[in-house]
Amino acid sequence: MENEIERESGSMIFSDEELIEVSGLKKGRDFIEVTCGCTSHRYGDAVGKLRVFSNGDLEITCECTPGCNEDKLTPAAFEKHSGRETARKWKNNVWVIVNGEKVSLSKTALLKYYNQASKNANGTNRSHNGRVCHRDEFVRCSRCNKERRFRLRTKEECRIHHDALADVNWKCSDLPYDRFVSPLLIEFLFDKLGLSSPVVLLTTY
Repeated sequence: MENEIERESGSMIFSDEELIEVSGLKKGRDFIEVTCGCTSHRYGDAVGKLRVFSNGDLEITCECTPGCNEDKLTPAAFEKHSGRETARKWKNNVWVIVNGEKVSLSKTALLKYYNQASKNANGTNRSHNGRVCHRDEFVRCSRCNKERRFRLRTKEECRIHHDALADVNWKCSDLPYDRFVSPLLIEFLFDKLGLSSPVVLLTTY
């Protein structure tokens, strides 16, 4: 119990050795805050304040200009906001200042709770080669009451599934025409082959 209280206070989220010489260090109840930044070859340094929470969440308040109101940004969003040319590598591109030098987040201990949370969330969704993969998801049609499968292999497929999940009146006909097989066609093919009707009708691959 005592260790849990210490951790939530912010003083024991990281050891003194892990935070030694880190610039802008502040300790909150369940987070620490440090100065961070991201460098664009075109626009220079965008500076902000990174909050690291004990549950693995990371939030950045941007201070790139006096009038910037961007806060609670993810590191990836902050990287994009800074104008970094080689985006999508925020662990390497977003830095903190340690002993007066810019050091990538990936080379510090600040990501240990983020990495732990990511591992716990994705541990059961990894393929044999170790890559994170998404499971297929289902959404029930509000008209025919049958579940439709959504592949989640690309950002576009994830977006389509997210939009369908958010629409309480979603129906089969809302699926893009190139990703949907007509229920009548599937039933016809199953009857033609002498197979029992499928319980779940699949989208095309």
